[in-house]
Amino acid sequence: MTISERVAAHFGESIQTKIQAADTMSEVIATAGERLTQALIEGKKILSCGNGGSACDAMHFSSEMLNRYLHERPALPAVALTCDTPTMTAIGNDYAYKEVFAKQVRALGQEGDVLLAITTSGNSPSICEAINAAHDRGLTVVALTGRDGGEVKNLLKDSDIECRVPSEITARIQETHLLIIHCFCDVIDFKLFGHGA
Repeated sequence: MTISERVAAHFGESIQTKIQAADTMSEVIATAGERLTQALIEGKKILSCGNGGSACDAMHFSSEMLNRYLHERPALPAVALTCDTPTMTAIGNDYAYKEVFAKQVRALGQEGDVLLAITTSGNSPSICEAINAAHDRGLTVVALTGRDGGEVKNLLKDSDIECRVPSEITARIQETHLLIIHCFCDVIDFKLFGHGA
């Protein structure tokens, strides 16, 4: 296989994962997008978190909310818990890394807010602890996962929503998570402002 064929194969795998996700996940993604929208309508905020590439996804979502997605609109309240380096390193150093998001959720989360928890494996201890903290504070959880959902699927309540990408490959899951995030942005803009109507 040549290098260009390897590249083409990545594109093909990504496309196929997204097609499978569209076939199996469109309804749950729409429901999650509407849940996020309803929280904003009620004057609540969205907290997002993840590790590694998922941390970038959490920041990407909050930037789309605070700035804009495709159309001009008012800023919307979202906080990426991955951005505060002094807080994260202090919690990781003084307590344990698994607490880096949970302690922030306990400080910033209010009843009715939503936690957007992103983990490709579903097994990230820091995400699991954040979900527990969210439940303690009365937040709803929207979880973006992959593989078999990992430990996260066991922590979610009936009122929570899991968007599980049908793939075992981290890169394909991450690529699809980003598309799901853009779907959320579109649903929010459409439901709140009629953009794309």
